[in-house]
Amino acid sequence: MVRVAAAQIAPDLESADGTLARVLETMRDAARRGVELIVFPETFVPYYPYFSFVLPPVQQGAPHLLLMERAPTVPGPVTDAVSAAARELGLVTVLGVNEREHGSLYNTQLIFDADGRLLLKRRKITPTYHERMVWGQGDASGLVAVDTKVGRVGALACWEHYNPLARYALMADHEEIHCAQFPGSLVGPIFGEQMGVTIRHHALESGCFVVNATGWLSDEQIRSITPDDKLQGALRGGCHSAIVSPEGKYLAEPLTEGVGLVVADLDMALITKRKRMMDSVGHYARPELLSLAIRREPARTTQALDTATEPPPHLTA
Repeated sequence: MVRVAAAQIAPDLESADGTLARVLETMRDAARRGVELIVFPETFVPYYPYFSFVLPPVQQGAPHLLLMERAPTVPGPVTDAVSAAARELGLVTVLGVNEREHGSLYNTQLIFDADGRLLLKRRKITPTYHERMVWGQGDASGLVAVDTKVGRVGALACWEHYNPLARYALMADHEEIHCAQFPGSLVGPIFGEQMGVTIRHHALESGCFVVNATGWLSDEQIRSITPDDKLQGALRGGCHSAIVSPEGKYLAEPLTEGVGLVVADLDMALITKRKRMMDSVGHYARPELLSLAIRREPARTTQALDTATEPPPHLTA
């Protein structure tokens, strides 16, 4: 058995250090309860850019700059602190951050093993709708599962779960525990309902466990983002922290309001039980008919040319 937890907690909208402190305290709380893997919400550090959903672009400059100021680099002090806590507690930790790299922000998922090593840093391949005003695009280099103390772990963020090819990439890499992250406190109740359908379908199709974490905003935090009563409704609902088995069953009651930990024990033998009947990347696949091509090399803005064999473009014009 592997004990896992989905953390539904509120960020500190006033302080990046405050949010980090909440992450570390939640890790300690989970470890006291015997948890071996914990998943935090999407871009939880320092906070999800809720402002981008309710403010017009012309009003986003100040909050966007503030987010850039507070966003961590990877590696950096935030990852050092989480790594140290994961090592101390023996806790596999999946954390979402707004990663800053020079003049750009990215929606980044980090997987730390129980010994504190950062095993994976991946960026959301396509920010969704309003998010494109905030984050740059990721690449496919991180569409992999990694071996951890508790099993083979993969991760996707939010509407990446509506990209079947991204999900198939992780399925083909034989993930055993899929870690899903959504912002929470967004769109309304229908978002949470859709989330439940999405994560249960992935569990069934992949034959893996799914641990899904969403964030939570208090009424006071919502009012601090927008004073408009009508727009405040767009920052409520959409929470569905949950844990699902390879058979599509909830292993604990989903948390749709408030803060807390959803905890469950995973019987890893259920993966084989499911895949014996339906292995969508094995005996149930038809690769000679349908297959996935992935460009795994990291995206780069510059590329060195071999000048010994390829002259500069201005010499061949």
